[in-house]
Amino acid sequence: MEVRIGPARSTCRSAVSLPDAEGAECTVRRYPEDVPGPDEIREVLERPGREPWDITRTREAAAEELGLGRCPRDDGSRERWIAALCEHPRPIRRPIVTAEDGTAVVARTDEAVRGVLSR
Repeated sequence: MEVRIGPARSTCRSAVSLPDAEGAECTVRRYPEDVPGPDEIREVLERPGREPWDITRTREAAAEELGLGRCPRDDGSRERWIAALCEHPRPIRRPIVTAEDGTAVVARTDEAVRGVLSR
């Protein structure tokens, strides 16, 4: 299991503590120190069948600076979104939990993390 987090966020700290408490093996990746590359973002998006705008906090100041709030949400703009998130990962919703079975979820609640743990 891999958990991508922003360490300052309480939901992220909880997403890391739950697998630890359950004795589950967990790799922790911290944004923005460990910035994802384009292929990694594409892989995470494919697992739950999401688009980059689905995992972006568009009201985040960094997203506004990148113009993502006004950027079209279509196939033609997909790569622009991915490039922007690689360059500035701060607007990425987290934690993102990736399970061994290939699923990935934006685990905003403890229940979502537990759901991944039960797989």
